[in-house]
This record gives sequence, structure tokens and C-alpha cells, in this order.
Amino acid sequence: MRPSVRFLNPSEAARRLGVSAKALRLYEQRGLVAPGRTAAGWRAYGPDELARAGQVVALRVLGLSLAQVAQVLSGDGQALEPALAAHQARLEQQGRQLAGQVEKVRALRAGLARGQTPEAEDLTGLLAPAAGLSVAFDLPWPWGGEPFVLGDIPPLTYITGPLGSGKTRLALSLAEALPGAIFLGLDRTAEGGAAVRAGLDAGPALAARIDRTRAWLVEDGATPSDDLLALLAALEAETAAALVIDMPEQGLDAPTQTALVAWLRRRGSDARPVFLLTRSSAILDLAALGIGEALLYCPANHAPPIRVAPYPGAPGYEAVASCLASPEVRARTAGMIAMMRHAESGGASTRPAAGR
Repeated sequence: MRPSVRFLNPSEAARRLGVSAKALRLYEQRGLVAPGRTAAGWRAYGPDELARAGQVVALRVLGLSLAQVAQVLSGDGQALEPALAAHQARLEQQGRQLAGQVEKVRALRAGLARGQTPEAEDLTGLLAPAAGLSVAFDLPWPWGGEPFVLGDIPPLTYITGPLGSGKTRLALSLAEALPGAIFLGLDRTAEGGAAVRAGLDAGPALAARIDRTRAWLVEDGATPSDDLLALLAALEAETAAALVIDMPEQGLDAPTQTALVAWLRRRGSDARPVFLLTRSSAILDLAALGIGEALLYCPANHAPPIRVAPYPGAPGYEAVASCLASPEVRARTAGMIAMMRHAESGGASTRPAAGR
């Protein structure tokens, strides 16, 4: 190993690449990457190894399976055609959305030239391309019936807030107000849970989609489980116009959460809306938010929920950051809360709480 070159251990390399260390190990097992070794035998990633791993990650983002990645890296460019066609379609859709945003900005500038100051709603609408869907309803308790309007709903919206802020009630209200929406609660993996049954008893077409997505996630480091199956059964089914998912991190380890969100982002700008009620920093990675994603925050003081722009300094951004914790911390918190409830109930058996 060249002493003047900076080498990273697997965890550092995974963070640099935006994947899990587990995914990086899978890439190595498939022969797609070959990290160097230190004198003590530890894996190490230098510039060449990172560049190679970066190629694998880029091809995965395009939607290729690891088998297809291997084909492309071995020189078979034809394996790229379906992925490039799908990526082109997504880019063209984004281009149309961005063109609409440009027209909005042009209109606002023209208004300024005439002495017209834009409304706050007009400026907020510039933060993300319009998804053509909006919803309005009266907020439930603890807000006391205040009107709430959410416009330009993108394919992926995160809902977060501190304990007791009312975010679960907001999520339930969204599911009730959005036509054709389904709320996927924490009982989705309970014995006989409808979501798990849907995954196990799916028809051939749905079963194939679930298996294909599950395989893609496992290749990206996810761990198969009933919790993951319940999510995929709902996400791949075509019965709901929108999905509101309570704590998608329930029962999923950190690599699985990371892989799941990466897959959700790949769905494209015209995908049906999915709302994720979460306090996991692996699900809601503030540094990774982009076009096609929105963030709703429920303040601790029961002020109405607000849409938070995804950059430091924006109103509510720091409050959102303070609500999030890593999957490991969330798991410890869930265990402590479960123990407390078990003690309070006199030792009666209860399903572990997830600590919202």
C-alpha cells in the first residue's frame, strides 16, 4: 500500500459512497470490488478501489441488479439499455417539471418588475416541482380544527416531530383526506397481519414484483424479514392511490432502512405519493433530500405542521434534525420504552413499542 495515499476502512468507504458497509461487503463477495489489505490484514479502500466501488453504486442507482452490474463492468454494454431507457424517462419527466418551475420564476420576476411582491405560498411552491396533487382538511386534536393545506405533493414526503407533537394524528388525517390512500400502521406484522398476508398470498404479478424488489434490496444490504415483506406488499400493490406508513423503520436494521429509501427514491417523479412517518436518520437523511421529496414537521408546542425546506437555516430545519436519531439509538430507545411499559403493566406481555 502506498503510504502517501489516504486509505479508508470499509465503514468510512461506505459513508463516502452513500451505501451501507453490508452492501459494500456484498459487492466484494460478488467480485465487483476488491479492497486492498493493510499489513495487519484489514480491508482498505484507496482511490482506485473507491472509484471502482463508485461505479458499482452508480449502476445500482440506475436500477441494475448486481448480475447486470457485473455484465456492464465486464464490457457488456447492452445490459445498460433497459436501465438507461428508464432513467431517460425519469429525466424527461423532471425536465418538464423544471420547465414549469422556470415559468413560475419568470412570472414572479415579471410581477416584481411591476411592483408586485410574491405571496409566501408562491415562494414555497418554488422549492419542489409540482406533483399535481394537493389535499386540504381541518387539523384534528391537538390543533383544534385549524385548516391545513398541503399542495404540490411529491412522490416522497417525510413526517416527523418530537414525542407528543401529534404527527401520528396528522398522518392518519392525511390518509383519510387523500382519495384512495391507505394508512399502514404498526400492526402490519402482527400475527395474521393483512400486510404480511398480502405479501404471502399475492397473485403471480404482485408476487413477482415483491420478489424482484426484495432481491434488489438484499443486494443493496437489506435483511429479509416479515417487516420488510409487509412494507413491500403495500408498496408494490396497485390498490392504493397513496400510502401513509407509520414508522417504516420498525423491525428494519440500518442497512435495510438505507436500502429501502434508496429504492423509494428510484421510483421516479411520477410515482404515487408515499408518506413516511419517521424519526430515524437512516430513513430521513437530511443531507440526501432532493427533488421529489418534501418534509413536514409537527412542532412540540402544537403549532400547525409546517413544510420545511431541506437546507440548514431554513425555518424548522434544526428542530427536525433534533428529532432524528440513528437506527441503533432508536432501537435502544424502543427497548427502554418496552421495558417501562412491561413494568407498568405488572409484567403482562406486550408487543415492544417503537418509541415514536
